Amino acid sequence: MRERHYSKNMGRMFLPGLLLIAGLFAGLLSAARADTIELKPGHPDRYTVVKGDTLWDIASRFLKDPWRWPNIWNKNEQIQNPHRIYPGDLIVFNYVDGQPELSVLRKQKLPGEEKRYPVENITEPGAEETRPAGPTTKLTPSIYSEPLEGAIPTINPGVIMPFLTRPLAVEKNELDKAGYVTTGLEGRVALGSFSQFYARGLGAKPQEHYYIFRLGKALKHPDTGETLAYEALYLGDADLLEPGDPAKLEVRLVKQEIAPTDRLLAASTEVALPYYYPHAPGKQVYGRILSAVNGVAEFGPNTIVAISLGRREGMEEGHVLRIMRHIGQHRDPVTRDDYKLPDEESGLLIVFRTFDKISYGLIVHANRPIHLYDAVKTP
Repeated sequence: MRERHYSKNMGRMFLPGLLLIAGLFAGLLSAARADTIELKPGHPDRYTVVKGDTLWDIASRFLKDPWRWPNIWNKNEQIQNPHRIYPGDLIVFNYVDGQPELSVLRKQKLPGEEKRYPVENITEPGAEETRPAGPTTKLTPSIYSEPLEGAIPTINPGVIMPFLTRPLAVEKNELDKAGYVTTGLEGRVALGSFSQFYARGLGAKPQEHYYIFRLGKALKHPDTGETLAYEALYLGDADLLEPGDPAKLEVRLVKQEIAPTDRLLAASTEVALPYYYPHAPGKQVYGRILSAVNGVAEFGPNTIVAISLGRREGMEEGHVLRIMRHIGQHRDPVTRDDYKLPDEESGLLIVFRTFDKISYGLIVHANRPIHLYDAVKTP
């Protein structure tokens, strides 16, 4: 890796109120230190944030392990909302006291900041230092006059948002207690978009909107055989037309064909996308991938998977786990004895939703196809 030399003074050149920091991660970083961070070969010295970026995408430009980005963010308490980065911000890489550091140059103040710092306060790059020979880029900050857009998320919101409010895993008797589809109007059995139907069991005060589910397969631990939960198969949405017993509803959205006995659960209130703070579990954990939301047996990045680790094992939203290809045993061709082959690293996932005995995670990186029952562990 080509070494980059920057002085502490250069690290200060953006400090007079122009640094925006992702410092929200600071309390979660005791397990890893900046001097253990591996930089990505050929990483840029600066990067301008664009709409559609995620923090994970940006960190992947600089680090071999993107989830470790909180360890090298510079911190500045003077700017409000220090955990947010916006399109138009400039990510700057340098070394401070021999340690790698990422800073964020804000071109426009955020609403609520008390004052705008003049660009004249910025020290000219290289003014107090002779840098190694090679191509350089002169940074000339200017006031950013376009409206400030929303802060960029940690991971792709379009992938996980549909799974933040809907039930994904249930106990077997949980759906048994829910309301259920009885029949479509005019005796229709298979229901599609805009089909009207009757339902029972919604109670005296039914909700305006419902999710329609069907009990899916049992999620069992492949090693112990323990039933950890049951999949709740999402079929579609329905709106209440007339309360009563039976109540009358209309299918608003359909993902799979809906039939009598399918269950109705009150739709949750929409939630804002959380800011996930990537960090390793505080202890060594080991589990398995139980299923993929798309139902395939081989998958890659941006796939949502269920894992055999839940809140009882200490799982939290934002936990990062390393995915290991679980090969299992092999028959020795000479001794004819079975021996265990070691797991091989396949990728990374970040946990975004937890239940008692299982969790759901988004695969954010894969260097080979990932399969059902592959292992997940503390990175």
